Amino acid sequence: MAPPFGNDAKEASAEEKNRDKHSPSRRSLLAGVAAFGALGAAGCSRVATASGKDGGDLLDRLKAQGVVRLGIAGEIPFGYIDKNGKLTGEAPELARVIFKRLGVDSVQPVPTEFGSLIPGLNSQQFDVVAAGMYINAERCEQVIFSDPDYQMLDSFIVRKGNPKNLHDYKDVVESKAKFATGTGYAEIQYAVDAGYKESDILIVPDQVAGLNAVEAGRVDVFAGTALTTREVVKKSRKTESTKPFAPLVDGKPHVDGGGFAFRPTETGLRDAFNVELRKLKESGELFRILQPFGFTKNEMTDMTAKELCGG
Repeated sequence: MAPPFGNDAKEASAEEKNRDKHSPSRRSLLAGVAAFGALGAAGCSRVATASGKDGGDLLDRLKAQGVVRLGIAGEIPFGYIDKNGKLTGEAPELARVIFKRLGVDSVQPVPTEFGSLIPGLNSQQFDVVAAGMYINAERCEQVIFSDPDYQMLDSFIVRKGNPKNLHDYKDVVESKAKFATGTGYAEIQYAVDAGYKESDILIVPDQVAGLNAVEAGRVDVFAGTALTTREVVKKSRKTESTKPFAPLVDGKPHVDGGGFAFRPTETGLRDAFNVELRKLKESGELFRILQPFGFTKNEMTDMTAKELCGG
């Protein structure tokens, strides 16, 4: 949680440019509904519409039924089903801990495309989005967010030795490097804002395809999150990841942050979730939960959803 601009939204089709500017890599801004068919295939029944009175009653209902349905987008390391069929990723594992503390013993995955997470949430296909979703102003008009559980910078995959000396989007533009990023990734807009022609960007499905493109020499650089780029190059002999950096948004360095999304009526559940999240941050347990998925202490954050929503 992770790219947006157009792939699984992980990514999907591009949204408004302003929206893309403030969304994350890997979290696609697409708000399409194409994945509703996948939801039906997963055998997911609708959950009852929550009342907005007194912050909603969803938490009470989840306690009574003993299970919370998590919308995930099948994106490593944010939320996915592993090769053994187990739900895992930084967001589902964190959800397990927090909901257990809130009196909800089980979590159930509802896989969908990234771009269908918000529509699916608001149509009661699941209870919470647990996909490491970047928090930005456009999304904050549609859902409410927990405070972020991580922050994220960008990074590049380049050939060993970084022969073109690429360290930010300005370098990519000035060197006329062949540039690639993922479908629905926020990095598309970051590059365009720096002056790169959008039609010249090679769009690939994900960071693995980006790695392959750099290794094969089809592009000079692939842009993604610092986490996904450093993880994917670990087994590569031909490439390396660059030092993380903050892309410029409206001329200022921008740091993305990802969290959990809730329906706007369910402020009670969101607030209770935030209380437990805050405790995990203060105790250091949050980092212990996220560390196995490649997160470092540099990606821990005290930012709030309010800051990232732009108010």
